[in-house]
Amino acid sequence: MSLVTVNEQCIKCGLCINECPVYVLKMGEKGPEEVENAHCVACGHCVAICPTSAIDNAKSPLALQVDAHDFPKLNPQQAEHFLRSRRSIRTYQDKPVPRELLTKLANIARLAPTAANSQGISYVIVENKQLIEKAIETTIEMIENSPVRHILEAAVVGYREQGIDSVFRGAPNLIIAIADKNSPYARNNAISCLTYLELFAPSLGLGTCWAGIFEYVAAVENSPLPALFNIPEDKIIAGAVMVGYPKYSYKRLVDRQPLDVTYIN
Repeated sequence: MSLVTVNEQCIKCGLCINECPVYVLKMGEKGPEEVENAHCVACGHCVAICPTSAIDNAKSPLALQVDAHDFPKLNPQQAEHFLRSRRSIRTYQDKPVPRELLTKLANIARLAPTAANSQGISYVIVENKQLIEKAIETTIEMIENSPVRHILEAAVVGYREQGIDSVFRGAPNLIIAIADKNSPYARNNAISCLTYLELFAPSLGLGTCWAGIFEYVAAVENSPLPALFNIPEDKIIAGAVMVGYPKYSYKRLVDRQPLDVTYIN
C-alpha cells in the first residue's frame, strides 16, 4: 500500500511538498508522489494544508482530520487571558472526577506536539483513593531515607505531624504519563502532553498541578512507585499531574517576573 494517494482535485500547487518537514514528497506527473526510501513521521501536514482535499496519507488519514475553518480563533486578548488564567491548584474538593472527564483530559494530551512527532506517551489514570494514599506514604518513606531529605523536610514533617499531603495535595485523581525506557524524548514529550492537559482542564471545571515530588521519587533507581501502579518494566513514569475540582476560585490574573529578553539582529 502506497503512503499517499491523490485524486483528480489535485491542482499541483506543491504546498504539501513544501510543508513536509522530512521531505517525503516530490511532484510527479499526476501530483505529489512519495520519495523512495523516505521516512514519513505522520505529522499530517501534507493532508492538512491541501486546499482541495486532494491528498490522503495512510499514516495520517484525511478522514481523521477536522476542518479548521469551522472553529474561530481566539483574538490576542482572549488568548492571553486563557493562558494566564491557568493556575496550579493545590486545594481540592472532596469528590472524584468522573471517568468521562478524565478520559477527555488524556485524549487532549495525546494531541500535543512531540519531538519528531514521536508521540509514544501512554496514560495511567488513577481513580483509587486508597492507592493514591499508599503512594503518598511510600513517597514520604523514600524521602525520609533519601540523602536529599533536607530539601523536602517540610513535606515529611507536615505529613507525619499534621497529616498534610504535600505529594498530591488531597487531589482525588492522578494522571501518570508513561513512555518507553529507551525513548530519548520521554520527558520532553510528557511535559508537552501534560501541558495541553493542564490548559484544557479549566474548561471542564477542573484543576491540576504537577506532582513534582512524586515524579522525583518515582524516578529514583529501584523506586517501588512504578510497580505500585502496575507500570510495565519496559516503561518509565515520564510525568504526572494531580486532578480534581478546585476548592476555591481565583479573582485575579497573577503577574510573573518582568520580561527578560535579548534581541539579536
